[in-house]
Amino acid sequence: MEKIQLGLKENWKQFTLLVIINAFVGGMVGLERSILPQIAEVEFSIAAKTAILSFIIVFGIVKAITNYFAGAFANKIGRKNLLTIGWLFGLPVPFILMYAPSWDWIVAANVLLGINQGLAWSSTVVMKIDLVGEKQRGFAMGLNEFAGYLAVAVVAFLTGYIAGEYGLRPYPFILGIALAVLGLLGSFFLIKDTRKHVAAENIFSDVPKLGNIFWETTWKHKNLGSVTQAGLINNLNDGMAWGIFPMLLSSKEFDLGEIGIITAVYPAVWGLGQLFTGKMADIFNKKYLLFIGMSLQAIALFLFLLAESMSHYVGLSAILGWGTAMVYPTFLATVAENTHPQDRANSIGVFRLWRDLGYAIGAILTGIIADRLGIEASILAIGGLTLLSAIIIAVRME
Repeated sequence: MEKIQLGLKENWKQFTLLVIINAFVGGMVGLERSILPQIAEVEFSIAAKTAILSFIIVFGIVKAITNYFAGAFANKIGRKNLLTIGWLFGLPVPFILMYAPSWDWIVAANVLLGINQGLAWSSTVVMKIDLVGEKQRGFAMGLNEFAGYLAVAVVAFLTGYIAGEYGLRPYPFILGIALAVLGLLGSFFLIKDTRKHVAAENIFSDVPKLGNIFWETTWKHKNLGSVTQAGLINNLNDGMAWGIFPMLLSSKEFDLGEIGIITAVYPAVWGLGQLFTGKMADIFNKKYLLFIGMSLQAIALFLFLLAESMSHYVGLSAILGWGTAMVYPTFLATVAENTHPQDRANSIGVFRLWRDLGYAIGAILTGIIADRLGIEASILAIGGLTLLSAIIIAVRME
């Protein structure tokens, strides 16, 4: 009979494979990060900011709902099965992006991408937490999010570069075919399910079960509710950055290559930073890390309104990325710390439901404000909401 042990050292082989798989998951988002708004304007003659951001709105809503069901069914279907199913939905995405005859097809691709991200990313998060136990959750989440968001940055840079050299389509999206195929094959043949690790942790966990997982994670539980609202606001400003930053930079006459660099710095620092901030979440007070991280994001967004040169935008993108790096693994480690092992997958699913709805809310809100008042006004509004979120953490979290 196989002996189940918890810990990063004890499970390093499976953990490493999951890190690699999550890099492929992140790379799928990076395909769109720097060039999709330009495709909307150049190839499909879409001018309204709200219409251009429709792909982010759809992606955010679908991913959020999928996150919830990934959490709810993780114990029933199995983590590995959810991961594999997620990649089946991701497989057609690069082909649709390469050959879409209309913007509606791009939006449809983002429905599939949202399901892919919700199932695959959620599964890798929960499986890593299952493997490492309670002592190294922050570090585990740091490694997970590092891999995912560094891949977002690398692929965003590569697609921007390829688009600048060879055109917006189809060549930048060939990367996605390799990512989807490798992700699917690796998940099916190499990854093992972690339900036995959950059973092993159940034996000694003294965290009380939640009475109502959905409502307590959403708001009623002070720590879980504080983390959930911050997660929503964090992805709200990320959704704004995803759609608005390329438009802002294009309006200031930066070329595609420069836009690719600036939009890649933010997720690159976000990804690399989590190698350090994940470990910090195991050592330092999580409330302070969350407050400082959200405050840094707000400051960076406010200063974006004053930036003029390439170096200004690169520097502010780095600050925004570091602020996000401080909160992202800390969110997940805090949810895990405040939930019983049997509640954890479901609670993480609820948290990720609200967090990723932030993409849709951010895209809708910033699109409406940008169309009516201008891009700068939308950035100012999102910066204000991010600062308010930091204040809620300071006041409400224990």
